[in-house]
Amino acid sequence: MLAQQIVSGLATGSLYALTAIGIVLIFRNTRTINLAQGDFSMIGAFVALVAFERFGTGLLGATILTIVAVTVLALAVERLIMRPIAEADWLTLFTATLGVFYILHGVAGWMWGRDTKAFPALFPSTPVSIGGTLISQAHLFNMLIAAAVGGALFLFFRFTKPGIAMRAITEDPVAAQLMGIPVRRIVLLTWGVGGVLAGVSGILLAPLVYVSTQMMDTVLVKGYVGAVFGGLYSLPGAVVGSLVIGVAENLAGGYLGAQYKVAIAFVLIVLVLAFKPRGLFGGRARREI
Repeated sequence: MLAQQIVSGLATGSLYALTAIGIVLIFRNTRTINLAQGDFSMIGAFVALVAFERFGTGLLGATILTIVAVTVLALAVERLIMRPIAEADWLTLFTATLGVFYILHGVAGWMWGRDTKAFPALFPSTPVSIGGTLISQAHLFNMLIAAAVGGALFLFFRFTKPGIAMRAITEDPVAAQLMGIPVRRIVLLTWGVGGVLAGVSGILLAPLVYVSTQMMDTVLVKGYVGAVFGGLYSLPGAVVGSLVIGVAENLAGGYLGAQYKVAIAFVLIVLVLAFKPRGLFGGRARREI
């Protein structure tokens, strides 16, 4: 029973991690908490559903279409909304992403309606056994995809020029600009990467929940909590924090009751911030701009 709860929690946490990584990526380079990250995924889920039902694309085609559509959306938000106010204070930037959140909610409701919609199952319902622990094929696939995305991001930041430039901007944007790094272009790329992560998250979550305009609201909160838990400047911290949140809420739901699943995440974050205000992997304070 315990092993089953832990494995299920890791599967759930891996999906939170995709949202948390997107939040951390954008925050590191813009000092902006992107409240629209979850709605990017929600739009992606609707795009994937349309691809399956109206155009009859397979999983690969729907995935490509979803990622492209959400990435373009994220780039448009940065270029048209966030860039003109890039030098504003953090509250203005935060409020702008809140506005995008409500705009996307409204647009999705207008285009696809407010009713929940079932997404076609991508895998058989028969679970697989790993070390005596049963796990659904969908959860196993999601964990593998999340791990692959994490590995790809590690390689991107470690070995590519754009990834190294993103790290440089995180450390000191002024120095990075003086060294010839095109900061605005890299920030645009950061939002694009966030869009890719949101697209992947949306198509992975769609078969597990009913597709609706509110489908990502709770996931956004859990992803944000996971990001803060690990440290808003740390990508590994976002992953670890999200996995801890996923396991903790699953154990709380299994042993204490479903009503405690949401509360446990906030109990953990309060405890961590009481002793580690910058999160588990927050490290030293960084200069704000």
